[in-house]
Amino acid sequence: MSQSATPAAHDLPLMISVDDHVMEPKDLWQQQLPPSLRERGPRTVREKVKLSFQGGHYGFERNAEDGDWCDVWVFDDLVMPTGLLHAPAGVPRDEQRNVAATYEDFRPGTWDQTARLEDMTLNHVEAAINYPNIFPRFAGQGFLERADKELALTCLRIYNDWMIDDWSAGAGYGRLIPLTLVPLWDPALAAEEVRRCAAKGSYAIAFSENPSKLGVPSMYTGEWDVLWQACQETDTSVSMHIGSSSSMPTTSADAPLATSMSMYAQNAQGSLCDWVYSGTLQRFPELTIAFAESQVGWMPFQLERMDAVWQDGRGDIPDVTIRPSDQIKGRVYGCVFDDLHGLKSRNDVGIDHILFETDYPHSDGTFPHSRKIAHELFVAAGMNADECHAVLRGNAIEAYGLGRWGIKP
Repeated sequence: MSQSATPAAHDLPLMISVDDHVMEPKDLWQQQLPPSLRERGPRTVREKVKLSFQGGHYGFERNAEDGDWCDVWVFDDLVMPTGLLHAPAGVPRDEQRNVAATYEDFRPGTWDQTARLEDMTLNHVEAAINYPNIFPRFAGQGFLERADKELALTCLRIYNDWMIDDWSAGAGYGRLIPLTLVPLWDPALAAEEVRRCAAKGSYAIAFSENPSKLGVPSMYTGEWDVLWQACQETDTSVSMHIGSSSSMPTTSADAPLATSMSMYAQNAQGSLCDWVYSGTLQRFPELTIAFAESQVGWMPFQLERMDAVWQDGRGDIPDVTIRPSDQIKGRVYGCVFDDLHGLKSRNDVGIDHILFETDYPHSDGTFPHSRKIAHELFVAAGMNADECHAVLRGNAIEAYGLGRWGIKP
């Protein structure tokens, strides 16, 4: 086989997915919280629910006679129904519907460790990073939004301990890579949680792509520096999932969901501007960040524009003394699952900046055909064996320091 030829599908290396999700255990907090807090802590109640989508927003009706049985998450003042679209892995695309669901309606791999590992093996995935899936949301906003921050912090730490000590331990060690949630309402507490969890073996955190939209300090305030210092000292990576600002780009209140889905990379574009123009990447030169489900085709233009603005001295950023495109080298990663344009532009993006994800168990996910889909993309992009290896696993090992789990290139 020519060095410039794309390997056959069966010759591709095992994948490392940097964006998968896990269904939160229904009984976790009821087991771990003291009895006095269990009625206010996260739990599920089963009832009939009818889901809807109108005006760009999801809605639901509880105790609906014509609804479907549903595991409804209740957490203090939060009520959030479980829907089939939370985890439709294995369900044909044309059968995926916005309907209420119970945990028994999903593949066991969405919530059971043994079944998840079996699904990963079936899908040629060696290791995966798992974000939350339902009520915590992608950066732990479900804890941030609760008024009782003492209860929220207790519940968040219970989640992190479960993620490290149970989900990512035992048979999952080295395959299910832990992802820490931080208390977004207090940067100092967030730094403390980073250090606590790093001491337990977790070296990646989920953060918001735009914290100001969550009502907490923006990247420009400098208030998050205590968190970034903790991440840098513990060699902890920062991961931001699309939608972790609890908002998605759109054009008008009556625009369909398709509009937001087609524009979602704009969130990552704005986030990268914040990381660079706030001076954060410059102040913390060893920090690495990744944008999950962001794709990468937007990166060359965005950096070209940022360089031009910086070079001309426009925009009142005197403290940013390093060219934006120089700041990101070896430190900023984007994740792909269907970005053919981005892969064709890999020399402009930087092949070392591209990670791969299967997005299990979401509707955009490629399970159980991730290797086949990756191979088709690589062939269409004309990628050679070294490039395929870098995107499927090599870059992830570097970005997240996965050698600490014994994962080899």
